[in-house]
This record gives sequence, structure tokens and C-alpha cells, in this order.
Amino acid sequence: MARNKRDGLLFKFALMFTVFGLVTLLMSGANIYYNETAAYKQQCEENMEKIAHALEAMLVADGENFIQYHEVFLKRYKDMRLRVDFSDWHEDKEKFDRMFAARYPGKVMGRDVRAMDLDDETQLAYVTYVHEYWLLTFEKIKAAHGLRYAYYCVPTGELLHMRWVIDDIREEEMIDGAGWLRLAVDVYEPLEEHQKMWEAWNTGKKPQGYDEYDNEYGKTYAYYTPVFVDGKKLGLIGTEVEIAAVNSAILKRAVVQTAGMGLILAACVAALLWFIHRHYIAKLSQLQTNVRVYAEGKNAAIAGTIEKGATGKDEIAALSMQIAAMILELENYMKTLVETTKKLGEAQEHADAMHEMAHKDALTGIRNKAAYDSEIRRVEWELGRDRDKRFGVAMIDLNYLKRINDTFGHEQGNIAIKKLCHVVCVIFAHSPVFRIGGDEFVVLLENEDYKNVDALVAKFNETLEEMAKDTTLEPWEQLSAAIGVAYYNPATDSSVTNVFKRADKAMYLRKKAMKAERME
Repeated sequence: MARNKRDGLLFKFALMFTVFGLVTLLMSGANIYYNETAAYKQQCEENMEKIAHALEAMLVADGENFIQYHEVFLKRYKDMRLRVDFSDWHEDKEKFDRMFAARYPGKVMGRDVRAMDLDDETQLAYVTYVHEYWLLTFEKIKAAHGLRYAYYCVPTGELLHMRWVIDDIREEEMIDGAGWLRLAVDVYEPLEEHQKMWEAWNTGKKPQGYDEYDNEYGKTYAYYTPVFVDGKKLGLIGTEVEIAAVNSAILKRAVVQTAGMGLILAACVAALLWFIHRHYIAKLSQLQTNVRVYAEGKNAAIAGTIEKGATGKDEIAALSMQIAAMILELENYMKTLVETTKKLGEAQEHADAMHEMAHKDALTGIRNKAAYDSEIRRVEWELGRDRDKRFGVAMIDLNYLKRINDTFGHEQGNIAIKKLCHVVCVIFAHSPVFRIGGDEFVVLLENEDYKNVDALVAKFNETLEEMAKDTTLEPWEQLSAAIGVAYYNPATDSSVTNVFKRADKAMYLRKKAMKAERME
């Protein structure tokens, strides 16, 4: 049944505030506006110009570091996931440092490795903590100086469109069912409202004056300054203030000017507050209490209490009925969600276990042929980006495995394989080791192992010679193995397979030489 408009909150509040507004505006509105607006406007304009230049100076001072962040953010923002309510960047900085140290040992970020050259996961960790740092910096400066908005934006390439890179108004967006901070918002900025913005970008100079427009915050003034880092124009710093907002100085002066009407205003406000509390605030307070009880205990029975308290025909009664219905619907939804989440978790655990089994050698515990193939694909991808990558391949083959199996048994053969695996892993501690066949191992030589490969190969051979002479060991533990090494040559090698084949050939030549030595 349709409600009478006189029963609605809109009519009652409109009637009350019309009377209150007329009395207030007639006595003080014009006087306050004309005396205070000009001074406040000038103060706000000077403040936002000063802050814009300060932010620009910070970005310029960051130099090459900011250029790298700028480039990586525009490339990877679609893959970034930031909590809306984050308040610190140091934890993610430590996460990046650990990841970088593990993946680029001995390298210095920014000097040896540029941000754009990082692998995908490390690159995301880098741009996440840097973005958090700059966003928190902008927010602190904005709050400290009473600005409505402070941001850094760049043109998208589409006509009259800007992309908000550092945006201090946090908005949430749903991605894959979860709420994350909305990043890199593409905003259409029409020329008639943002003439100074586009002037600053197109000319690369600080414009004279400000953009003035009305939005949901009221009348707003916006100042822009272009950002040049190392001579390269990157984007714009924007600062905004609400000219219509009343600050403490205006309030103090307004109080002096309106002191004569204080008794009238006090009587009007007191009567208005009593009426609102009696007819509306009390109901809203009870509804708030019921909702809090539900939030704390998640007891859907509170919906019945809310329905009983929904008396009258106004918007509060309608809202109460809707909340009661929502609680009942949410209860059903949560039951379904819990069951679904449990099933998804079990499925993910199973998938993770299967993936680990597929890439792990059952006998030795190291990575297997499937893991080796995956690693080769990674190296091939890196070669596509950097043909000067330095790496090598070591092939290792256990001698006399068939003799050990035939003479002592397959269990002793397995012991020999595991013992050789241990020796390889200890000596080549800084490179991934794979078992690709029954008695064959591959080492992908990188980092420190690549630099010291000759010494490591010598140590490997010496270790096996000592074991072969060690009479305290069982016969199957007196290991003999051949090793062959090959290095990647960008001038002649088109793939990792070429390096593998040369290492395999070198290993067999070593095996042949070892056989000849024994026959002498």
C-alpha cells in the first residue's frame, strides 16, 4: 500500500530544515559569505600550490627510482592486489628484499637489476611496496595540510583521459569475489572543466590559475604541476581544496558576527533535536543495537526482534523490514558459502600435493625430469629477453650401476644413486639439481656455481676419488661417476638444448677417458 508523503522522513526533514534554514540564512548567510569567502579562497589556493610543488620535488628527488616505479606500475597494475585498509609499507618492503636476495644473489636493485628486468613475481612485490609508500606519503601530506585531494596522474593515450596512478581516495573493487583497492582508475576529464590540467600536460609548464568546478564535494579548486624526472615528462601532480568548506577561522569569525542571534538559534536547535530524537533517533538507535547484536553473535533470531520494532510507515520502518529480510537471506548464504569454501580448500590441497609429486623424484627427493623441463622453459624465456644471460650445464652419470645391481642388489644400487645425489647437491649448492634418468643428474649452473665451476668440478672429482679409496665404505658406496660441463654461448647456441648436448658429450668423453685410465 502506498504511503502518504506526509508520513515520510523526506517531508518532515524538509519542513523542519526549511524553517531553520530561512531563519539562519536571512540573518547570517550573506554576511558570512561575502566577508569570509575571499580570504578563505586565497588561503586554500596558496596552500594547494605550495603542497603540489613539494610533492613534485619529492618525486623529482627520487629520480631513477621513481621512473622505474612509474613504468612498472603502468605495466603491472592489473596484476596488483592491495588491501583497501593497509597502513604500512615496511612489511611488503621486507618481503621484496627477501625475494630479491633469493632470486638475484649478489645483485643490487637499481644498480645491477632494473625493475623492468625483474621476474614477474619479484616485479609485483617491488611495485606493491613502492606504491604503498607513495600512497601513504600523499595521504599524510594531504591530511597534514587540509587538502581534499592530492594525486599523481598520467594521460592514458585516449583523448581527454587521465589514469590515476597515486590516488589518495581509496575505493574498493571486487576481484574474484574479494575486495581490493581499486588501482589506476581511468577518468574522463573534459576540457571545459579541466583546462588547466591539460594546459599543464601539453605545455609542460606550471599554469597560471586553477581549474574550478562543482562535484559531489561542493565547489572545488584544482592546481596542477607537471613532473619531469631526469628531463623526462612523466605525469601531473594535482591538489584540490573545497572552497565552500568552512574552516576553524571562518567559524570563529562567524560566531562573533552571529552572536546576536544565539538565543534564537539555540531555541530552534533544541526544539529540532528533541523532535528528531523522539521520533527518529530513538528508533535508529534500537535498530543499530539489534544489528550490533547480530554482528557479534550471528544469531538470525534477531530478525524477528527487528520486525517487531518496525512500527510506523516511514523510511525507518521500511529499512528495518529490509534489514530483517537481509539477515535471514545472509544466514542462508553463509551456510552455503562455508560448505563451498571447505570443498574448494580440499580441492586446492589435493592439487598442490599432486603438483609436488609430479615434480619430485621419489628416490632422491630432488627435482625430477618434469621439473627440469619446466626449468628449461624458464631459462628459454629469459634468453628471449636477454641473449647475454650467463649459465652452464653439468651432466653427471654414475658408473657401474648395472654391476652394483647385478652383484649386490637393486637396493644397494639405490643407495649408490642417493649417495651420488648427496655429493652433487652439496658441491653445487647454489644451483638447481635434477635427476633425469636412472643414474643421470643435471646441474643448471648459475650464480656463484657458474663463476667457480672449474673449482667445483675439481672438488667433485677429488671427492669421488677419496670415496673410491675409502676402505671403510661398502663397495657400492665407493662411487665412480663422470661429469661433463658446457657453457652457453649466445653467438652459437640457439637454445638450452645445444648446451645440454655438449655437456652430455663432454660427460661421455670423460667416462671414456676414465675407462682408458683403468685399462692402463
